[in-house]
Amino acid sequence: MQGDTGRGTKPADVGLAVAVGAVVITAACLASAPSALDLVLIAAGCLALTAHRRHPRAVLAATTLCLFAYVVHAHPGSWAALPVLAGVHAAARNEHRTEAVATGVLFLAGYSVVLFATGPGVQDTVERTALLLGWFLCAGVTGLIDKNWQAYLRQTEQRALDAERTREETALRRAGEERLRIARELHDSLTHSISIVKLQAGVAVHLARKRGTEVEPALLAIQEASGEAMRELRSTLEVLRTDVVDPGTGLDRLGELAERARAAGIALAVTVDGTVRSLPADVDGAAYRIVQEALTNVARHADRADTTVRLTYTDTSLALAVEDAGPCLEGVRVVPGTGLTGMRERVTALGGTLEAVPGAAGGFSVRAELPCPREAVR
Repeated sequence: MQGDTGRGTKPADVGLAVAVGAVVITAACLASAPSALDLVLIAAGCLALTAHRRHPRAVLAATTLCLFAYVVHAHPGSWAALPVLAGVHAAARNEHRTEAVATGVLFLAGYSVVLFATGPGVQDTVERTALLLGWFLCAGVTGLIDKNWQAYLRQTEQRALDAERTREETALRRAGEERLRIARELHDSLTHSISIVKLQAGVAVHLARKRGTEVEPALLAIQEASGEAMRELRSTLEVLRTDVVDPGTGLDRLGELAERARAAGIALAVTVDGTVRSLPADVDGAAYRIVQEALTNVARHADRADTTVRLTYTDTSLALAVEDAGPCLEGVRVVPGTGLTGMRERVTALGGTLEAVPGAAGGFSVRAELPCPREAVR
């Protein structure tokens, strides 16, 4: 593992290199007048620190060579080791402890030899060397502490992610259990009743035909609707048990839905604009359910008034409109019931928009737009 190795240069790294270079150049100017070579060596050694996250070992080597050359050429004070200390810290933080220790030992040995050669005295040489030794130890220790702190932060972040994932898994499990409970309740409460309705309607149709009398269209509509309700209920129960969108409930069945609406007495016209294309299952199912619920509301609240269903396909969305010529007047306040609330929830879940208001010329209008980019189609 390389710690921070591989990361790009950050503004803080540039700031560190500039700050260290400014300190060393300032100290050099205060001690004596540095030559152009001295300034180049200091600048090169300090600027190399900008890459300490990506290449800590190369930075350590370049900084050490430049500053040691400066020490040999100008015989500066202990402050000349500051860039090397920064390089040792970076190497230790990135788990290059052996290189950091070896570099520190070599620099101290070379610095001591230079001090002995320039003759400042044995005591002064030992004091400076001991001071630098302490600084190098601090640089290495702080590098290791920084490494351990970064590892601790990563572990803490990973534990938080694991805890969040566990919470999500628990929520999904509970949602699955709730779906199964709802499926059982629907099966127990609705299947039997709908089956009885279908059976009774079938018996009535059979008896009427047996007597040779004309079968009422409403009775046939009840028989057909109850059978369709049974099929949709089974599909809904399967969805609740498997959490998979039912591919059989979509706009490909819009023709069947329109025929049932006409059989119920609604004068219905269906128009399609744009190029018909495949839709994601969730968008397809939501569009079908919105049209279905809107037509149900026409039968219940609009006295089976003339109705128009319009679908508009674009490259980015599917727009649908269900408009009737019922008795509802413009400006009348409509209290949303279960049907409109369900429509809005479906549209909101897909990030779309829904408008359900009285029409400008009377009647009622339901307009929805469901986002559906072409690349989202599966």
